[in-house]
Amino acid sequence: MAYLKQLLEILVVSTRLGLTSFGGPIAHLGYFHEEYVRRRKWMDEKSYADLVALSQFLPGPASSQVGIGIGVMRGGVFGGFISFLGFTLPSVTALILFAFIAQEFGVVDAGFIQGLKIVAVAVVAHAILGMAQNLTPDLTRKTIALFALIATLMIPHSLSQIGVILIAGLVGYFIFRNNQNEEKLSMTFPISKRFGGICLTLFFGLLMSLPLLSHFSSMTWISIFDSFYRAGSLVFGGGHVVLPLLEREFVPTGLISEESFLAGYGVAQAVPGPLFTFASYIGADIGGWAGGLMATVAIFLPAFLLILGTLPFWYSLRENSKIKGAFMGVNAAVVGILISAFCQPIWTSAILTPMDFALAALLFFMLVYLKLPPWIIVLSGAIGGSLLAIF
Repeated sequence: MAYLKQLLEILVVSTRLGLTSFGGPIAHLGYFHEEYVRRRKWMDEKSYADLVALSQFLPGPASSQVGIGIGVMRGGVFGGFISFLGFTLPSVTALILFAFIAQEFGVVDAGFIQGLKIVAVAVVAHAILGMAQNLTPDLTRKTIALFALIATLMIPHSLSQIGVILIAGLVGYFIFRNNQNEEKLSMTFPISKRFGGICLTLFFGLLMSLPLLSHFSSMTWISIFDSFYRAGSLVFGGGHVVLPLLEREFVPTGLISEESFLAGYGVAQAVPGPLFTFASYIGADIGGWAGGLMATVAIFLPAFLLILGTLPFWYSLRENSKIKGAFMGVNAAVVGILISAFCQPIWTSAILTPMDFALAALLFFMLVYLKLPPWIIVLSGAIGGSLLAIF
């Protein structure tokens, strides 16, 4: 009974985040940090930073993988699934519904969308400040964070994040390997390495077998499933990066028109939740509700298998005293990477005028000092953006 209550709690919290988390993957990490680390204390700062760092290594939707990981920590495999379902379902539902009316209505560039971008500025700034205070307490780690910030701004490629994390881990290993002040993590991990190995085997097995099935089968849906699965398996950098891959897969074949494709992508950026749910729109445009659900499963399945497969090994490494120093360096680099993403594209796409900055400052004050819940911040940002568009 207690476990069912725990799963229900995960579902309620993740669904609320799925309904209010606007602004893309980096903003989602800010919302997660506020809800799971600051408010509910389901994870400590270092465990959360480790999970964020792991998501940067893995292909697929980073914020969804972090959300799944948090659910796993809280309630095991079912907790991870429930967390994913709550965070993803609102966006999936909205995009499938839009697919049915995409031919009738265009995408309106409303003021409230700009307001939601400004909300992301306030939320991410708050998360970065909290993480920086805990993960970069000394000059050495501040320097590592600065290196990560400069490197990822100079080389704005998703793979550069992986390189920065590897370098920071190596530096941290040599500098902090004899550090005895790093506190022990309070987290316990509920998944065995054997289960993780099964998930990784299934991930690679599907990645290799689906193209063969698609080649030798005449069934269109196997080919479509393969296209979405490969997109979720091989793309680093989130939903914006998966756009050209999905366009090459479906527009030239005539399965979806260029106009419908771009309309759906515009709406995907206007709704809360992960951008990878854009696949739900494409699937629904091709094959209705069934197609939308199939596309959702196909593009998110790799993320689920990868995070469940790697987490047991990742957290075992985290407890190894010989490499704790490496993780101290990695955590500092994560702060720099988040600041880089905060600068580009969150700040540059949201703060366009002095009044935009004023609204961001107001929302930040409401979040940090008045400690209002995120849904009020989101609603206030949407209203503020609409008013700015009028005046």
